[in-house]
Amino acid sequence: MIEQLRIRNLGVIRDAVLDFSPGLTVLTGETGTGKTMVFRSLNLLFGGKADASLISTGATQAIVEADVAVNAEVTKMCDDLGAEIDQGYLVISRQVNETGRSRSFAGGATVTSSAIGDIGEQLVAVHGQSDQLRLTKGEQQRLLLDRFAGAPVLDKLSTYRLLWEKRREMELALAQLKKDASNREFELDRLTRIFAAVDEVRPQPDEDVLLDDEAKRLSNSEALRIAGLEADELLSGSDIGEESAVQKLSQARKVLEHERQHDSDLGELADRIRELEVLVADVASDVSAYVSNIDASPDRLQFVESRRSSLRTLAREFGDVNGLLAWVAENESRLVQLQGGDEYLAELTAHIDQVTAELCAHADALTKARTKAANSFASKVSEELAGLAMAGARVEFRIEPAALGAFGQDAITLGLVSRSDSPWVPLAKGASGGELSRIMLAVEVVLAQADPTDTFVFDEVDAGVGGAAAVEVGKRLAQLAQTSQVIVVTHLPQVAAFADRHLVVSRSADGSVSSSEVSAVTGDERVTELARMLAGLADSQAGTSLAQELLDVAEKARRHAKG
Repeated sequence: MIEQLRIRNLGVIRDAVLDFSPGLTVLTGETGTGKTMVFRSLNLLFGGKADASLISTGATQAIVEADVAVNAEVTKMCDDLGAEIDQGYLVISRQVNETGRSRSFAGGATVTSSAIGDIGEQLVAVHGQSDQLRLTKGEQQRLLLDRFAGAPVLDKLSTYRLLWEKRREMELALAQLKKDASNREFELDRLTRIFAAVDEVRPQPDEDVLLDDEAKRLSNSEALRIAGLEADELLSGSDIGEESAVQKLSQARKVLEHERQHDSDLGELADRIRELEVLVADVASDVSAYVSNIDASPDRLQFVESRRSSLRTLAREFGDVNGLLAWVAENESRLVQLQGGDEYLAELTAHIDQVTAELCAHADALTKARTKAANSFASKVSEELAGLAMAGARVEFRIEPAALGAFGQDAITLGLVSRSDSPWVPLAKGASGGELSRIMLAVEVVLAQADPTDTFVFDEVDAGVGGAAAVEVGKRLAQLAQTSQVIVVTHLPQVAAFADRHLVVSRSADGSVSSSEVSAVTGDERVTELARMLAGLADSQAGTSLAQELLDVAEKARRHAKG
């Protein structure tokens, strides 16, 4: 429920605060006073299209804000958005700047206009003249029928949608495969050739790096051998009796050992030299082994160079051997797929046929569920039309076979039989503006019973309606207001008489509207306003009498409706 609406710089409304209540609230006023801007502000607030032309002359920004009581579903949505709810109420606002861009807020959090729209769908049904026209569209008619049907249709539709998306993805994959058919043979030949070469050469991880190092050693074996021998002589001694590094270290240690009893520091140095003796002896042994193991074989060098050449050729387009091996791992499954060729295409096509058969079965179930709901929906709406001064008129759904689509295989059309002897005509062709207004109201009354909405907002729902039909519209709005909050912008006194709260919008001398020009009228003031709406009879005794009579009729009808 909308508790309070605050509007700033929207059309003729400069700065106004409107307090709403449960039940039926009507907004009336002279033509051009701005009452329709109240409707536009609510439409804008709950995700309607932002338009810089809505901003008041001289202002740079329009702001609409409302305090809205929320249900459990919206509370969860707000938690996901990071929006705060205070004692069950959510503050929603939208700002439109002079460039036409807008910003939306919910519970102190900046949100997208689509998020506000999602919240609005859970709380408010906003209906203007364009919504009556949308009622003539097939897609809108399907949505109404599915919403009325509820779980029996929506659960089946959810399963159907999952299968539809699954088939769509497979069809895209199949189309891509067929599109690539001309390239498949070339790709298969390339992969087969590379994999065959890899199987023949069998490269190992890092093998190219290891062979590069070995090639350097083999190419410089003589220089390495000479360097090793010289180092070995210096460390271990030569055949001509020169002292080795190990021998000199041993002599140095013994000299220090001889005097260590006189100074502990000297003893520590002797110990460190002993450690060097052991280390140098180990190094000398390793150097000697290195010299013994130097491979100077020309045959080995020839093999290494040949192997390096093979690896370079094989890995040229992949950078190195490791890059080649990574590519092989990534493309093994692709090679299997390409080798499958037509068999894989046939398998995917068969899978698509299987899912299509499942879709057809679910579509048939959808059609049956929709047909059952359509009969009930049309019957209930037709009953409402009888009470809206359209006695003898009825609406009927026609559900005809269509190609499988995203929402089933049904072509759904809502039509009107205006009299018992009249033919069925689609709403788009056979309903006048006044009839569309009453049909939309009847639809909302029926939907409110099947799928309640917290708040309904109507702009000129009584367009094209007058006389007794207008009284019946007022009765239905009052009936709808027994379970939902209903806010109506109207020019008909027959409708306004049924209101639980009556707001009058007027304009100041400069043509603008502020809070002081939005007033709730009761008692004699309300009678005066209804008399004004009765063809401008505000100051006449006849107008006052007619207005009071309307209020009495409305009150009597409300009491009768409540039992």
